[in-house]
Amino acid sequence: LEAAFLKKNLNTVDMVALSGAHTIGKAQCSNFRNRIYGGDTNINTAFATSLKANCPQSGGNSNLANLDTTTPNAFDNAYYTNLLSQKGLLHSDQVLFNNDTTDNTVRNFASNAAAFSSAFTTAMIKMGNI
Repeated sequence: LEAAFLKKNLNTVDMVALSGAHTIGKAQCSNFRNRIYGGDTNINTAFATSLKANCPQSGGNSNLANLDTTTPNAFDNAYYTNLLSQKGLLHSDQVLFNNDTTDNTVRNFASNAAAFSSAFTTAMIKMGNI
């Protein structure tokens, strides 16, 4: 992910901030099925179990789940708090908090809504200028 963003002159903080757009919206079961059925180890077990009720191992590909289960209709920093609890719906979300270079940025955005908002604004402007 970082390499793809860097090719567009977006740095790691930009990448983490832009990923915060997943604080609103939904994803289809087909996009997270592998994650909840043993494809990933960095997922909260209770969270995975709750998702299985609407996303069977086969079928239901277009069934939807909120990207942010805490505040699905609010643009806020709860997405990052979810990552701290291993409740990122998509693999590409949870890898942002997985003992790697982006962990500190995720922690910062989870604890500081203003920092997230500022970084998101800056990153959106940068992306809009590409």
